[in-house]
Amino acid sequence: MKKLILFLLTPLLLLPLLCGCGADSGNTVVRLNEVTHSVFYAPQYVAMSQGFFAEEGLTVELTNGGGADKVMTAVVSGQSDIGLAGPESCIYVYNQGKEDYPVIFAQLTKRDGSFLVGRTDEAFAWENLRGKTVIGGRKGGMPEMTLEYVMAQNGVIPHVDAVVDTTVQFNMMAGAFTGGMGDYVTLFEPTATEVELAGKGYILCSMGEESGEIPYTAYFASQSYMAENPDVIQGFTNAIAKAQRWIREHSDREVAEAVADQFPDTSIDLLEKVMARHRECDAWNATPVMEQQALERLETVMEHAGELTRQQWVDFDRLVDNSFAEKAAQN
Repeated sequence: MKKLILFLLTPLLLLPLLCGCGADSGNTVVRLNEVTHSVFYAPQYVAMSQGFFAEEGLTVELTNGGGADKVMTAVVSGQSDIGLAGPESCIYVYNQGKEDYPVIFAQLTKRDGSFLVGRTDEAFAWENLRGKTVIGGRKGGMPEMTLEYVMAQNGVIPHVDAVVDTTVQFNMMAGAFTGGMGDYVTLFEPTATEVELAGKGYILCSMGEESGEIPYTAYFASQSYMAENPDVIQGFTNAIAKAQRWIREHSDREVAEAVADQFPDTSIDLLEKVMARHRECDAWNATPVMEQQALERLETVMEHAGELTRQQWVDFDRLVDNSFAEKAAQN
């Protein structure tokens, strides 16, 4: 990730993936770039389908960035207004000394949303990874760092006791695994369940349950954009807070139906199963507020991964502006 600055100097062409909240001419358009398109981000899609963004006078144009580094590139270059990715991307940019570094204003998920998938329906234990290869995602990204942290916590030292393959792009991990690479892989939903249903692998454990609470994905924007558009940031955060409450008050089936349009190739039954899996591991934040101890846990994971030194820890108040989230949580 020390090479992230190279990405920030390279223009990135991004194509809009999906639009939500209608196209009322009176609404303010918000260009939102998400790290990947996953059921893990159900509250965001609920905010779109239930009209919570529209209620705030916003029209969301959604783009799949295909990786936190690419999302950050889009936000820093001004191609996107708001990014949804791991907070580690904001820490990297802050430590590069950029003046208008992005600031986090709302947290969406509080655990790793991926699942460890293996080739056999084994009685899983972390010891099983010894001598094996795990496709872990991009080096310095949240999936890879969390995986290595959990492995080490369970006595399996990454790159010593087991190989962690960081050469496969995030959005290519499932294809690489089903194509024969590696012995294990971490996958998000609905991909993990789809791989299992296709007979190409077996879900063995929830990485979120194994790692504990951590600010896994959050919304951020450049300081200049936030200063120029405080009403947009507040309205956006209000919509996310409404969606977080809506999910708590509705069943897995109802949530699945609410996000179904975002996943047209996935059945309602499968989506319901995935919702239950995420709810069981307590994946979603109850409010958009980020806690300081959560960010410090993330920095601990980054330090363990060798991507951050203690001297590079970022002061919470410099990286996080909770004022919008706290107001939204009170509504």
